[in-house]
Amino acid sequence: MTEQTVRGMLSLDELQQKIENGEIETVVTAFPDAYGRLMGKRITGEFFLESAAEHGMHACDYLYTVDMEMEPIPGYKYASWELGYGDFHAVPDLATLRQATWLDKSALVLCDSFDEKTGNLVDVAPRSVLKRQVGVAAEMGYAAVGASELEYYIFEDNYRSSHEKNYTNLRRFGHYIEDYHILQGTREEPLNAAARKHLSASGVPVEFSKGEWGPGQHELNIRYAPVLEMADRHTIYKQCMKDLADQLDLSVTFMAKVDEQLAGSSCHIHISLWDEAQERNIFDGDMPLAEDAHLPTVSQEFLWFLGGWLRYVPELMPFFAPTVNSYKRYQPGTFAPTGIAWSYDNRTAGFRVVGHGKSLRIETRIPGADVNPYLAYAALLAAGLAGIREQIEPSPIFKGDVYAAEGLPQIPVTLPQSIAALVSSSIAVDAFGQDVVAHYLHFFNTEQALYNRAVTDWERRRYFEQI
Repeated sequence: MTEQTVRGMLSLDELQQKIENGEIETVVTAFPDAYGRLMGKRITGEFFLESAAEHGMHACDYLYTVDMEMEPIPGYKYASWELGYGDFHAVPDLATLRQATWLDKSALVLCDSFDEKTGNLVDVAPRSVLKRQVGVAAEMGYAAVGASELEYYIFEDNYRSSHEKNYTNLRRFGHYIEDYHILQGTREEPLNAAARKHLSASGVPVEFSKGEWGPGQHELNIRYAPVLEMADRHTIYKQCMKDLADQLDLSVTFMAKVDEQLAGSSCHIHISLWDEAQERNIFDGDMPLAEDAHLPTVSQEFLWFLGGWLRYVPELMPFFAPTVNSYKRYQPGTFAPTGIAWSYDNRTAGFRVVGHGKSLRIETRIPGADVNPYLAYAALLAAGLAGIREQIEPSPIFKGDVYAAEGLPQIPVTLPQSIAALVSSSIAVDAFGQDVVAHYLHFFNTEQALYNRAVTDWERRRYFEQI
């Protein structure tokens, strides 16, 4: 993997210079929560240099135990009313320090979360969960490299008006399927061009953007990186996109399925394993491109890693599909997977092998755009590395339409099914630890319980008059 020069990244000395000359006044100091949202504080440039850069900041530990509406949820071991909701210590990872050009005179840095009493990483923090798996890979002599491909819908209604309309009858920024359409893409340039410009100038190098399969749906792809850095880029990308939409009086959503009549929004994740120096792709090889071609020349580690995905990803599904809405995506003929199979360059398969030679990698098409990237990359690493340790051979390569195939294992169709698989998982506790698994089981169960109490528009439309 060639060394990338990333525009917009800052050293501490460069930050100091920009603060002194007035280019930067504020440092957004943040960390991802269980949903993958950025939480934190805006710190003045002078105080960041004086104190926070070295000593970090404090934040309430309830932030890893709240629901999406910031309501404290009982039943967590990590933090509760009984424990008094104390602080944890958020320490900037200065390798993530960058300009945030879409914000006025601002820089941004991401933090790791440390326990106030022990000084250890907070185990349940998403960034900690991924760092642990990156460490396991390093112990085995590997560096994991990945990329997220995120899709989203753009609306002409802003966030405030969308809320006031109860998120119904919103005007999409497009009225026909726009997959690869340049004309419709031109109309969406006020947001997408701004995102390409600001992300690329803020340490998140962009490759391209393109229209997607739904009216008003788009995709913007960013440059691959080591998986921890990639998860950081993924998170900053979403924050930037929402901030820009707000500034433009628009809205953008990363819901997995915003409307039952429309294509879902996915987050296709590509991963390959490299040596520790990131000079050699361990997966290096080629797949047969014709029925009579020779056997693949891929490495044994590639096959075992893929075997681990095929066996263990179904047990870890909540880390890829964390909400009730996530499962509405998995419909035949929608480019979202329904069967657990692998193929070469086949978009009906849950695991799609792409590239050749040094670019050979595996894409999983299972996660939706609502995924927390830290948890998804951690789960993918855990499953693949287990495959290598256990030397799990993958099932035969599938050719044809996975949607029409019979006898294949199927992706769970509800969050409760996924939770049940995680409860009985043979890998989750070994990979993440009992406390982490229990924490996220409570998190996913809470999401389902809140939904179970809700009365939906579908129920009112169906039952209000006719029942």
